[in-house]
Amino acid sequence: MLQMIEFASSTYTYILGCAATRKAVIIDPVLETAHRDAQIIRELDLDLLYGLNTHVHADHVTGTAVLKTAFPSMKSVLAASSGGKADLHVKEGDKIKFGHEHLDVLATPGHTDGCISYVSNAHRMVFTGDSLLIRGCGRTDFQQGNPRTLYRSISDKIFTLPDDYIVYVGHNYEGILQSSVGEEKKYNPRLTKSEDEFVKIMKELNLDYPKQIERALPANLKDGEI
Repeated sequence: MLQMIEFASSTYTYILGCAATRKAVIIDPVLETAHRDAQIIRELDLDLLYGLNTHVHADHVTGTAVLKTAFPSMKSVLAASSGGKADLHVKEGDKIKFGHEHLDVLATPGHTDGCISYVSNAHRMVFTGDSLLIRGCGRTDFQQGNPRTLYRSISDKIFTLPDDYIVYVGHNYEGILQSSVGEEKKYNPRLTKSEDEFVKIMKELNLDYPKQIERALPANLKDGEI
């Protein structure tokens, strides 16, 4: 598994491959670094099957359109509940198969209606996108955000995974690469609170809108087409 970053939006992109078959997937590619990702995939002699997005992003344009040009057989993937365009729409319980490996789809709405996490039980890790962040979580003040829904998605789904599962997130602004379910259950300052306290915290954040939202949202609803 490769973890890479796009610095302008502090977005993490992940490439996962099957060692036996060279089949691969990429999670949350970014437009500005899609050519970098394509070069790495070629150098590693991987057969890219799927470009997975954890949700319709508001802070960057997805790189799936560029990657489909580089790898015409690649299919873009998005939650059916997202309202966005993709080659394949998925829901909780679906499996993304690549060679002898697979990821389980877990619906984790709240940041947006269409947020999903991808779980690898074989390798004991979960890719949470913007739902659960390291010592934080995704915002809930726009794009169908709902703090109660997010709290329950994290508490009732992500936090019911075993404590040793590694958590790979969509963003980190301090250079931290990963966490674990157990760490976040113990130390996440928002998620160690009650549901009502969490809702109050989220409603009082008063954050600026993402700088790229006017460009990113329309493009991402169209699978990264600008």
